[in-house]
Amino acid sequence: MDDAFTLLRQAADLLSEDAVAENGQTVADVRRDIQLQEWETALDVLIEIADTHPASVTFWEKLAEAARQMMLDRSRRWCDWRGWEVRHGTIRATLTLLRADEGGRQSAFSGDGVLRPLWDIGHRTAAGQQDLNIALLWVEFAPRLGPGETADVRLAPLQPEQWRHLQPGDVITMHEAQPVAGIAEIIEVLPPRA
Repeated sequence: MDDAFTLLRQAADLLSEDAVAENGQTVADVRRDIQLQEWETALDVLIEIADTHPASVTFWEKLAEAARQMMLDRSRRWCDWRGWEVRHGTIRATLTLLRADEGGRQSAFSGDGVLRPLWDIGHRTAAGQQDLNIALLWVEFAPRLGPGETADVRLAPLQPEQWRHLQPGDVITMHEAQPVAGIAEIIEVLPPRA
């Protein structure tokens, strides 16, 4: 097994030399950070570059393992998540949770891909009943999401093929029990890249 230093270097080698993050950092900056043993900085910059330049499953696997070795658990889970998106596609939505007094959840939840709520995405059973689908949920740019709050989220369906009909502008509902817990509007649907 390669060490974190080697994995970061290998991941950088998988990117185009002209790849640039939104903040202007480049693959050359990553190589400099690696030489300076600024491994966490190198990991963060590689993730930022891959946000604007498509990266392979192998790239994300190398970053996930490097993050695991550096004991950066949230970064590891994010890299695993992004690798999943390369294989299965990306669904992003703006989610608004109902307030507790509206029948929504009573407390905030961790936004790092652990929650597996049910979603009404328009499917019906043969008898015409609502047929809910499961998807993991990652809250973008926030560690938690609480009652009454709104955030952009990423969804990782357990059966991605059942979600392929969704388009930007579609509205779906989140359920943690029988009543609706949140309402989401789809903002982006990207096909698998692997």
